[in-house]
Amino acid sequence: MTRTRKAALASLILLPVLAGGFALQARSTRGGAQLLDQVLTFVALRYVDTLDAQQLYEKAARGLVKELNDPYTELFTPKQLEEFSRNTNGRYAGIGMEISKVGDYVTVNKVFANSPAEGGGVQEGDKIMIIDTTNARGFNTQQVQNKLLGPVGTPVTVTFGRIGVPQPVKMQFTRAEIKAPAVRYTMMIDERTGYVPLERFSEQATEDIATAVIALTKRGAKSIILDLRGNPGGILDEAFAMSNLFLPKGKELLSVRGRGEFQKFVSESDPLAPEIPLVVLVDGGSASASEIVAGALQDYDRALVLGTTSFGKGLVQSVYNLDGGYALKITTGKWYTPSGRSIQKERKLNAEGQFLEVMPDSMESDSVRKARPTYKSASGRTLYGGGAITPDVIVAPDTLSAAEQAFRRAIAPSFQKYFNSIAVIAENQKGKLKPDFAVNPAWRDELYQKLVADSVKIDRAIWDGGATDIDRAIEDRVAKVSFGDTLVRRRTLKDDNQLRAAMDLLKKAGVQKDVFSAAGAAPAVTKAGVARRSGN
Repeated sequence: MTRTRKAALASLILLPVLAGGFALQARSTRGGAQLLDQVLTFVALRYVDTLDAQQLYEKAARGLVKELNDPYTELFTPKQLEEFSRNTNGRYAGIGMEISKVGDYVTVNKVFANSPAEGGGVQEGDKIMIIDTTNARGFNTQQVQNKLLGPVGTPVTVTFGRIGVPQPVKMQFTRAEIKAPAVRYTMMIDERTGYVPLERFSEQATEDIATAVIALTKRGAKSIILDLRGNPGGILDEAFAMSNLFLPKGKELLSVRGRGEFQKFVSESDPLAPEIPLVVLVDGGSASASEIVAGALQDYDRALVLGTTSFGKGLVQSVYNLDGGYALKITTGKWYTPSGRSIQKERKLNAEGQFLEVMPDSMESDSVRKARPTYKSASGRTLYGGGAITPDVIVAPDTLSAAEQAFRRAIAPSFQKYFNSIAVIAENQKGKLKPDFAVNPAWRDELYQKLVADSVKIDRAIWDGGATDIDRAIEDRVAKVSFGDTLVRRRTLKDDNQLRAAMDLLKKAGVQKDVFSAAGAAPAVTKAGVARRSGN
């Protein structure tokens, strides 16, 4: 069955709220509804303290949702729904900047193309000092965001502090609809390999990927690395459309199974890039839509998946409108890859609603793999089920030394101050360096003195033991502030085992099969479709 145009995280379906409560037919459930109604009535009328009726009903609703013990099911207030929609869709009304806290002020990290901020001449590194008539010193990013966002067409005045300019820079903007890019940058990582990092599955994610692939192939890319590491997912339709960029029309991409529901989602268009060799990078931060794309491409042998096991978020959430601007995001099903693998990794929750792994990083060990169900890809390669996406090639990220781990534990309680102080050092170096700069040990000493002055207590010996890790953090921020994301990626390549491994596999690949052969993961048998589960 051809999939419907449905975005599970974005679909808003109106459910009527009945005057008498829930329209329940079964006597047992009707009795339960009466019990709830009676308790609410007595609490409202007889409890020692007067309670606001609206708050009482909202608390009851939240209590019901909490008792489901599902961290993905949430009751949204109107404001929470607005924020959820903005984060999911990557679309909002503002002036078009990415911001972060640096010292006393929130600072501009990135200026989005074709935005009011770009048109007004905002620069990366500008400090947001005043918004309209409000002094923004000491504001966090959320407070600044609340001031900058507003209805399309409304004015907002911002006064910036700019390095090298003695007087504050005052600008007036008209808010506009902003589409945050899903792909902030792309690059040729060597003479034949294009690199595309995807940050989110927003409304324009597939369009951004398509644009990136076309641009990189024009620049000579003979293969592509799609980086989904740390990508938490987003809009379902974008996962399908993105898979369809590389897979033929008419292929099953995913199925969903819920209460009395089974639905297949099938690719609807001819692919943009059906043959270019492809490696997909995943890690424990790759979830939901990222796993849908990686799973579909892996099942059809269209991409080699490399890295570490993904997060394992294979539950479907749908969003339903409620009265008063509220909305309920509720789990309604589970995702399965074309070969029938469940994406959902088994987890438990503690009393605080935090995840407890049933099998913490052990899904990649040989002993655990033997106990997991196995499936076959389209050409007969063995794939592993039991939750999450297990890469074809396991490559662990660079590990920290014992001294570096000790430093990270020590700095963790003061990480925000640590990050902010690094950002201040980076801003002070802007315009003074060349792209091949080396980290000056004096910057690390300056950072230590800043933290001590800011009441951060850390033993000097532990600090010195973390020198390499500290220098990496300083290097990344300085490179980003002075030269942008592309230079950061080039300079950090030496520390990225997974990306370098992907490059090595693609060096001589003319077709996708060459990538599997180079990795020692070549298909054993050629088959027409995707084989289903085998073994246990």
